[in-house]
Amino acid sequence: MATRVTQGMLNNQLLRNINTNLTRINHHQNELSTGRKINKPSDDPVGISFSLRYRSEVAATEQYESNVDAAISWLDYTDTALGQANTVIQRARELAVQGANGTNPQAALDSIKSEMQQLYSQMVTIGNSEFNGKYVFNGQLTDKPPYTEATADTDKIDQGEIKFEIGTGVRIAANKPGNSVFGEPDDPNVPGTKDNIFRVLKDLVSALGAGDTSKVGTLIGRIDTQNDIFLEARADVGARTNRIELAQSRLKDISVNLQSLQSKTEDADISEVITNLKTDENVYQASLSVGSKIISPSLVDFLR
Repeated sequence: MATRVTQGMLNNQLLRNINTNLTRINHHQNELSTGRKINKPSDDPVGISFSLRYRSEVAATEQYESNVDAAISWLDYTDTALGQANTVIQRARELAVQGANGTNPQAALDSIKSEMQQLYSQMVTIGNSEFNGKYVFNGQLTDKPPYTEATADTDKIDQGEIKFEIGTGVRIAANKPGNSVFGEPDDPNVPGTKDNIFRVLKDLVSALGAGDTSKVGTLIGRIDTQNDIFLEARADVGARTNRIELAQSRLKDISVNLQSLQSKTEDADISEVITNLKTDENVYQASLSVGSKIISPSLVDFLR
């Protein structure tokens, strides 16, 4: 049996179709204005789960990149300080070689002693180097200066490491505690602690003041030993810097990849959106045109 179609049914169907067209236009207008194809979870429930995951990973990667930048800055500053200390050691060795010459009069030795005292003070200043308000050679006690000029050779330094997380479960220390650079605190009961650079410089000052050129000569070997420690420390800092820079390069690649995946999931294809929007507008205009023909007949029209 044929279904009877009434004017009311035609009107209702027309309104439903027009609303459907308007909904599609609104959807594409939102995509065009925001530049994104996912503006609410209902737009793409599966896509939004991927999008949230990508956002979380991008945020984590950005934090790792920030940690890497901080670690590299710390290591670069440490390397600079070590370079300055190495310069002081080289100058101290030159003066020690001069002072070991037994033909020097005491006046010449006193002049060398005066400069050696200045080198000692400069080494203490380097040991108290600060980066962004933090003492770089005092382990984790970065708010306290590690050395004092009077007791630098016996000062006990915190050995804690300041570690930066540069990846999931990957942490690397960016600091060098003072003992691993300037030597262990001078302790008569512990062999080898007299190679502490501050102790060596103090002994040089005393020997020069006493005119003991023979002792000055023996101290040159201890200077060389300490210089080797500085070179090892700089090599270690360089190795850590290289590793962190490799991690930095890797993080940049990961960040680009994640942002690309996020863009593919979230971002709208503007040219496609514009095409669909124009199509929907044409369909909407056509539906209005057809609707005007459906609604226009009235009883008067049939009585004519």
